[in-house]
Amino acid sequence: MTFTVVDIPPGKIASVVTALEMTSKPPHRPLPPAAGFEVRRIERPRLDWYRDLFRRIGTPWLWFSRLRMDDATLGAIVHDPAVEISALIADGRDEGLLELDFRVPGEVELAFFGLTPALVGRGAGRRLMDAALERAWAGRPKRVWVHTCTLDHPGAVAFYRRSGFMPYRWQVEIDDDPRLDGTLPADCAPHIPLVRPTPA
Repeated sequence: MTFTVVDIPPGKIASVVTALEMTSKPPHRPLPPAAGFEVRRIERPRLDWYRDLFRRIGTPWLWFSRLRMDDATLGAIVHDPAVEISALIADGRDEGLLELDFRVPGEVELAFFGLTPALVGRGAGRRLMDAALERAWAGRPKRVWVHTCTLDHPGAVAFYRRSGFMPYRWQVEIDDDPRLDGTLPADCAPHIPLVRPTPA
């Protein structure tokens, strides 16, 4: 048996990315009772609103990609007419994020999907996914796809598979640790070791 070992430089993080897709709309699954949840489209979201929700959902999992973007770059994505942003509202607060990207003809990317920690396990994810799939398949694309990684919630792949997605590709991503440049707090995501570079 042979295998490859790759050293990750200090100051970097590595994750295994799983890409999943569906090529036909899955059968509708009855939703469990989830009173108090509403999914609402957000037209031209304010960038401060988007970043706040992105942080509240993603900080435990080291979501950082959108936090490193300047206003022009982020606005070009989330204000694109072919990108739809929705929020899951619970108890009057925006607590879930759904971002669907229709920019590639014939396919829809579930670009971001997540809940704040307080909502995990309360049926909100099923409600948000139901809304995502209804909207994504409304235009009859050839496929709907999503990717997740080992930095995300450990149940993410299983959740996507239960929702009808099938894995089709693995990749490895290496990037600068966002806890070292101030993008995210140094003490967040303690389950992911922070390996600092040796001072020169």
